[in-house]
Amino acid sequence: MRIAILGGTGKEGSGLALRWARHEEVTLGSRRAEKAARVSAELNERLGANLIRGASNREAAGAAEVAVLTVPYSAHRATLDEVRDALAGKVLIDVTAPVDPARPAHLRDAALSAAEEAQEFLGPAVHVAAAFQTIAFTLLHDLAASAEGDVLVCSDHADARDAALHLARRCGFRALEVGPLRHARVVEGMTPLLIHLNRRYKVKHAGFGVSGLEGEDQGEGRQI
Repeated sequence: MRIAILGGTGKEGSGLALRWARHEEVTLGSRRAEKAARVSAELNERLGANLIRGASNREAAGAAEVAVLTVPYSAHRATLDEVRDALAGKVLIDVTAPVDPARPAHLRDAALSAAEEAQEFLGPAVHVAAAFQTIAFTLLHDLAASAEGDVLVCSDHADARDAALHLARRCGFRALEVGPLRHARVVEGMTPLLIHLNRRYKVKHAGFGVSGLEGEDQGEGRQI
């Protein structure tokens, strides 16, 4: 699968790139292509192989089958506007957690989730899923660590849902389909809880897991 990680030079995007690079074709996108090239080179050095390439967000989106948006909420709309045309006919996985930058343990006040806003802005030509809001970037970067916690996936479209489930499992996590895109309001709201838990208990990898589920079709997590 050809994946573009938009705004991928940050902590979340680069962690996902590290997890996916040995399984998928990964392009790291940025507003500045030279920054994407530099960060990609650093990640490739960690991996010991030239597996990730850097490009502008628009170039990365145009070449991808699936795009993954990993920008802060403050850059959410501007990044979507930059790649809107390039995303037509494709899947977008929105990783955004719309926390208040002045108060990171709080969500900003809004009626819709960030993922719903993306779907509304991009229109029906793009199929949006929400995923990875409950996974710490520190865990993504620790390739020796077991992938603990569940990735909760919301979407109104089967292709977007299935792509997000597949990519979560590629990272080694158990992936769970938790309903339509409107449920992203709940899932995105779990991020401030994790921020609080990490601070309160002085940990880095706090996550959420759903109990009482069994069976291979739930996508059991595994160490990569």
